[in-house]
Amino acid sequence: MARGSRWNGTRKAIVNTEDRHIPLILASSSPSRRRLLVQAGIDPIIRPSKVDEPAVLAERARELGCHLDDLDVRERVSVLAEAKASAVQTTMDAVKDAERRSRGDLVTFRPLSQDDSDASSRDPMSQVIGTWGGMLGAGRGPLLLGCDSLFSVDGAVMGKPHKPERALERLMAMRGRTGTLVTGHCLIDLATGRRVRAVSSAQVTFGDYDRASMQAYVATGEPLEVAGSFTLEGLGSAFIQGIKGDPSGVMGLSMPTLRALAQELGVSWPDLWAQRVLPERRQPGGSTHGSEGLVAPAENVHQPGDGWVECACGRRHWGLNGAAGVLLARRDARTGAPVSVLLQHRARWSAEGGTWGVPGGAISDGENPLEGGLRESYEEANIRPEDIQVVGSYLEDHGPWGYTTILAFERPGHQVDPRMNDDESIALEWVDLDKVVDLPLLKAFGQDWPHFRQRLEALAAEG
Repeated sequence: MARGSRWNGTRKAIVNTEDRHIPLILASSSPSRRRLLVQAGIDPIIRPSKVDEPAVLAERARELGCHLDDLDVRERVSVLAEAKASAVQTTMDAVKDAERRSRGDLVTFRPLSQDDSDASSRDPMSQVIGTWGGMLGAGRGPLLLGCDSLFSVDGAVMGKPHKPERALERLMAMRGRTGTLVTGHCLIDLATGRRVRAVSSAQVTFGDYDRASMQAYVATGEPLEVAGSFTLEGLGSAFIQGIKGDPSGVMGLSMPTLRALAQELGVSWPDLWAQRVLPERRQPGGSTHGSEGLVAPAENVHQPGDGWVECACGRRHWGLNGAAGVLLARRDARTGAPVSVLLQHRARWSAEGGTWGVPGGAISDGENPLEGGLRESYEEANIRPEDIQVVGSYLEDHGPWGYTTILAFERPGHQVDPRMNDDESIALEWVDLDKVVDLPLLKAFGQDWPHFRQRLEALAAEG
């Protein structure tokens, strides 16, 4: 859906055809890369990749018939950037495939409706998905960006030092010398599958400094997890004598290179700008501070679509585009009847923290409710879209906001192994159907649970 989309209370998010904004997904958790994009007017959706970098490089060396140590630096960053983007693309493609396979109905309940005849409805999922928009029906975008950077001095690669003693050794060895920072970029249009690649480079000259200064710098921890053991935008900037080339590339993402790649895919740079940049796109945004005074961990990244909505019901709800989650049931191998559901024990800092509910969260820009729920449940609980079958959904529509609960079973021959992939859970557990009511449940989920159980049992009986 377009960036300007917001929940409109009619079972879908509005798609503003006049808004050509294309979301950008960053396959990295790098604060520097995100900061560069935000400063350039782009609010990226953060989807970190999980790539075994040594294995990727070893495979590339085998393909080229050379030793790993003989891989050129530019080849290394290009291969790793593409591997990171491809890993996230695989997940997004799995979401779209699960969306295509979905069946059943969307049941909508409108508790604030003044008209009893419009208080509830039932629509086939196949029809609803067509009106929702999102990635599946997009002709262009979202764009997905993978990056990787390496620093070398006289041909010797200086990767992330990880250890203080190694960082100190490298920094002292680089004093007064010049090295090269190369950054690989891979940009993929998720709608078409087209991908483009480029490598940027810049020369970095270090100043003259003493060992005591470097010991103090290393003690801050800043240089331990960055290529070359230094940062241009942080404490390390004082020790850099000069830059020849693109400074943004030194920080892990060359903005001119990214703009050129976007143009190669037929995307105009202003189409990537966020609402806050152009006055005609601006819409009222929600606060990111909860009504209960709760504060998320400092390392949590604010994503496009995050924020509180002032609801007509008198409460505040999370998700500027609405929110969604997955209620996954496990069936008895012999009878096919549902026997347990996968529930999330919510982090204390979250709204109604300490209660139990389904994995889920705010729908990001560019997603529809089904895509958002599938993605959130994967990120929070490792519910892989390829392992489940969507069999229906339930929308509680409040007008300016809505929550979509996606009902699903494990697919035959597949098993979901829950894992906490972020800090939004205290625990994840398969809970017997009869024991769900014994838990302290999220208020809304507790109210809906009897209906959900009845519907899951009916869907299982249908086959």
